[in-house]
Amino acid sequence: MEKILVTGGAGYVGSCLISRLLNKGYEVICIDKLMFGGEALLNFCHDPKFTFYNVDLLDFEKVDDIFKSNKIDAVFHLAAIVGDPACKAEPELATKVNLDASKFLLDSAIRYQVSKFIFASTCSNYGKAEGYVDESNELAPVSLYAELKVAFERYLMEKKTEDYNFTPTVLRFATVYGLSPRMRFDLTVNEFTKALANEEELVIYGEQFWRPYCHVRDFANAFTLVLESKPESVSYEVFNVGDTQENYTKKMLADELLKAIPEANISYVDKKEDPRDYRVNCDKIKSQLGFKITKTVPQGIAEILSVIRSEVVSNTEDKKYYNT
Repeated sequence: MEKILVTGGAGYVGSCLISRLLNKGYEVICIDKLMFGGEALLNFCHDPKFTFYNVDLLDFEKVDDIFKSNKIDAVFHLAAIVGDPACKAEPELATKVNLDASKFLLDSAIRYQVSKFIFASTCSNYGKAEGYVDESNELAPVSLYAELKVAFERYLMEKKTEDYNFTPTVLRFATVYGLSPRMRFDLTVNEFTKALANEEELVIYGEQFWRPYCHVRDFANAFTLVLESKPESVSYEVFNVGDTQENYTKKMLADELLKAIPEANISYVDKKEDPRDYRVNCDKIKSQLGFKITKTVPQGIAEILSVIRSEVVSNTEDKKYYNT
């Protein structure tokens, strides 16, 4: 049984990932500061394969103790101040968490001879681009959030000069959506669907701008796929995570929403510029590792619509569903 350390495991992606790892028989250690609560972990607490540490990644001494007291085989690093608004609001904290703490975590993994280190990065690193971008494209971050992701990617890649037999991988994720134990309604697909399910007017700014999208459960699938792949296939590799066919403009998202909610009230506001207007090619992870998505945006819209209409989620405005 492999022992996997997951940072940010109580979060939107992390809670889905832990569920998948436990179901596959892995032993999971979760580190999370619980900035947005820990309810997403409740379903795991009975599992003897699950261990939780309420620890801030900036507490380097405690993080070191966790490595010291556990023989960890792999690290999945998700914990971060997530998103442009949150990083802009607290830039000093964002730099400490997203870069300084990440560096310490990586260096600790090497020091304690962890075999694999998988980092959750973002496709927003590409910034604005014409046509499709892939892993070979130059990065052009336009926000502090993306700048910090890029800075740590570079720090990680510099470790290739080390003698230690270490297998790190960078996963650049598309814009996420879908249902999670730690639900969020401040993500584009989820937000748009929530507004229309609540019979609100949806105002869309810049209907022509592109983004790639990927379901949160498929993010979890990508992590475990990299974990179980041969080291030579993933060592010091970067993969865009998503599907090349799942790039949408905001207008295309609106069209899919109208198929599910024909009576929806949608209006558009003209916007000429968006610094994060890009389409992403995800063929590398598909051809090199065999990754395939299991859900598409229309399916994500349907599941979100279902839980709101059935009142499984009744107060979609509760602050616990938002990262800001």
